[in-house]
Amino acid sequence: MSLPYSISVKPKIQEHFKKHDPALHAIIAKIPKFEIKKSDDYFADLCSHIISQQLSIRVGEVIFTRFKNLFPKQEIVQQTLLKYDNETLRKVGMSYTKVSYLKDLAQKIITKELNLSLLDEETDERVIEELTKVKGIGKWTAEMFLMNSLARKDVFSYGDLGIRKAIQKLYKLNNEPTQKQAEKIAKNWIPYRTYACKILWRYLALAVK
Repeated sequence: MSLPYSISVKPKIQEHFKKHDPALHAIIAKIPKFEIKKSDDYFADLCSHIISQQLSIRVGEVIFTRFKNLFPKQEIVQQTLLKYDNETLRKVGMSYTKVSYLKDLAQKIITKELNLSLLDEETDERVIEELTKVKGIGKWTAEMFLMNSLARKDVFSYGDLGIRKAIQKLYKLNNEPTQKQAEKIAKNWIPYRTYACKILWRYLALAVK
């Protein structure tokens, strides 16, 4: 007998959602399993987030795979990135603007203006402050990094379209939620807002199939 999808969401977290947000709790068993764990390549993650900005998940993944294939052994290295001319990078499917963002990120890491290894010890607010010094990295990108790379458990991103759409659908709103509406709902998820966001993303993916 196959295990239920909800096996990946710890019982204490499920109980929290059951108590504070029954609607969210009700969809946990319907979604695919997922993990929240730290990444081992922060630079590659940020490159992926920049490349994927304003693109569908699938298109972003395709372009990032092409980008990764430019590098020997698919190891994305700052110094190697800076050696590629803009046209080579653009040909994988990204804009010149995103190329400039990637190069700014690589340059700031090389000059130690940004030290990714120190971000583990920083608060969420400080991580956002540091990352948004890079061209092309805004609050949304920093929030995705907090959730998916640093594995912070209590991050909410109103700026994410998928999350807003999922909230609208799950809570049967006539329109996308305003920031005030969304944050009011998200208060019920504290201290597990990252889990809630990941549940909503998977719920939306199932709903649109």
